[in-house]
Amino acid sequence: MIENNKVSILNMNFDSIRAKELLNIISERVNHAEKTFVVTANPEIVMHGRNDETYLNLVNRANFVIADGYGVILGSKMIQNELPERIAGFDLMNSLLEKGNQEGWSVYFLGAKEEVISEAVHNIKVAFPSLKIAGWHNGYTDVNEEGFVEEIASKKPDLVFVGIGFPKQEYWISTHMSRFEKGFFMGVGGSLDVWAGVVKRAPMIWQNLHVEWLYRLIKQPKRWKRMLVIPDFVLKVMKERLRK
Repeated sequence: MIENNKVSILNMNFDSIRAKELLNIISERVNHAEKTFVVTANPEIVMHGRNDETYLNLVNRANFVIADGYGVILGSKMIQNELPERIAGFDLMNSLLEKGNQEGWSVYFLGAKEEVISEAVHNIKVAFPSLKIAGWHNGYTDVNEEGFVEEIASKKPDLVFVGIGFPKQEYWISTHMSRFEKGFFMGVGGSLDVWAGVVKRAPMIWQNLHVEWLYRLIKQPKRWKRMLVIPDFVLKVMKERLRK
């Protein structure tokens, strides 16, 4: 089903939008100090929302929900309301860092282990020297402690990237976003690990063949249980299509 430029896949409402247009909209909102919450959803997140109505409602209240994963694009094809393209969360994060470097935005990073986030921030500083680093903190403390959240909010960052894994990162943003005067907020999962060099992203040929998930599985075999959600997702979408 498509409504108000939204495509609903198992009741999660995705924005039918291309990466370039999304980046332009976000940039304008950041420059006008409008708070923005973006969720990058893959089949695993969709299926979690199917089993957790509170999480589903939280995601659907975000300003934008984008298809991070070819499985979601495939699902949209199956219901004959194809989303225009996959927008990987890692790519959107990098585009915003680049834009922030040009515009002089400030950014705060939350997540990962201390040594990982320190290395990630160092590498980001090197890559984007004009980007203002408002601060960073590992994700292994009480990230919901009131004083801790207030300290981050007091820095008034333009961008806030939260890498504490789903669904925690979306809950964190939804719970604490109201304390901030402004800012763009997005959960970035393991993107900080990639920036730190701890995890390598799939080569472009794997991405172009839509099998980035397979590359990650080969490199991280412990993920196999998580990958089982993909065939379940496809089956559920197929059943939903037949039911309608």
